[in-house]
Amino acid sequence: MGVIGVQLVVTMVMASVIQKILPHYSFSRWLLCSGSLRWYQPPTEDELRNLAGKQKGPKRKDRKYNGHTDNKPLTVPKDIDLQLETKCITEVDTLALYYFPEFQWLVDFTVAASAVYVITELYYSVAQPSGEMNISVVWCLLVLAFVIKTLYSLTAYYFRLEEGGARSLCITFAFFFFVKAMAILIVTENYLEFGLETGFANFSDSAQQFLDYQGLESQGPISKLTFKLILALLCSLIGTFLTFPGLRLAQMHLDALNLTTSKFTQTLLHINFLSPLIILLLWVTPITKDYIMNPSLGKDSVPLMTEQTYDTLRLWVIILMCMLRLAMMRHQLQAYLNLAQKSVDQMKKEAGRISIVDLQKMVAHVFYYSCVVALQYVAPLVMLLHTTLLLKTLGGHFWLVYPQEDLPCTHDMKSDSLMEAEPLGLTSPASVVETGARAPVAQISMALGGLRTVFSPLLFRGLFSFFTWWIAGCLFSTSLFGLFYHQYLMAA
Repeated sequence: MGVIGVQLVVTMVMASVIQKILPHYSFSRWLLCSGSLRWYQPPTEDELRNLAGKQKGPKRKDRKYNGHTDNKPLTVPKDIDLQLETKCITEVDTLALYYFPEFQWLVDFTVAASAVYVITELYYSVAQPSGEMNISVVWCLLVLAFVIKTLYSLTAYYFRLEEGGARSLCITFAFFFFVKAMAILIVTENYLEFGLETGFANFSDSAQQFLDYQGLESQGPISKLTFKLILALLCSLIGTFLTFPGLRLAQMHLDALNLTTSKFTQTLLHINFLSPLIILLLWVTPITKDYIMNPSLGKDSVPLMTEQTYDTLRLWVIILMCMLRLAMMRHQLQAYLNLAQKSVDQMKKEAGRISIVDLQKMVAHVFYYSCVVALQYVAPLVMLLHTTLLLKTLGGHFWLVYPQEDLPCTHDMKSDSLMEAEPLGLTSPASVVETGARAPVAQISMALGGLRTVFSPLLFRGLFSFFTWWIAGCLFSTSLFGLFYHQYLMAA
């Protein structure tokens, strides 16, 4: 009955907002159509004829010779003096964009889920309910499901392309990330502080006690080798999905740096590009944690903060990095849209002729795929953000820094709580006989209590810490490779 309350009301209100309000006031459409992004319009046939000095030819039905229609394409010189006209993106223009419905749904649903999460966190901080299910976790999991579905769709599109080597690139990076994940998983906790070992040990012990309490004989739910192998396979899949977003980010970063002349904006662009590396270093104990928590001052080391404070600081750094990436989105997208004029300028340096249709397609192609690029930019950001939110909620962290004696009450279930609950389970049949109708409720409550003990905050803390670190690592690896590819290999 704890679910039927404030959280259910918030969920129902947000569902109504998604259905009634977001189609008219969409944050995704505002990102594209607020007037700050300009796209290059493809030239018309008459404009190209005038620039090439050609007279308007006869209509197609009149261009016949010996009864056969003349289908020879109209061409213009490549070195034509062509300057493309720009236009602000409007809502009508977005109807022609590929993947715009997916982009609109992902961004708007992410905004709604984030609003539910913020309201739920405020409710928990003020009312401090006990025994309620945190429904914001369901919203965050739905966001992650939509992100994975979108990234899978984009990766499958590239994988089906037979030219360009996209399929080979996907397979290569899949094996690379699998080997990299296996290497990371064998690193000791003294260097990478995820808490996976502690979380898995707690999960195994609690599951073994739960199975013994239920009268089932088992050697444990899963072995450590199988557990790490499953994690490595998931990491390989995530890395494959983030390959093309990382490569695209590197290209947009270089173009955005050439586009702006402001030193402040260039500094923000560099920080935005290096933000995954900053997140990576937060979990490397010898580099960041030891120096931040216990800096060496002369011969003595003075502790500046506790473990709880450092965990809170780490969460806020990730949130700030995500906000910075969202703020730099328009610079990156405008840098991509400028590729149309850049392609025309590159064409002018070549000799020969090009058909009018091919020239128009070359210019229009950039705009039509702008939502694909926007998805590649936003999807990793959304994945990283909501993985961090799940780390905070399911891992038992806090947003505020509390003194050690004023920490709020947490409900972390310890591994021996099942043994403490055993007398309650032995006396429950009598109460079930007396109440009758409450028997299923009591059984479900006992089962949920046992599962809550098995899937403890220690396990979730280790899993989501690792996945948050891994997403940032994949983004940095692929974008670094993309930077090397676009700046050196393409130039060569």
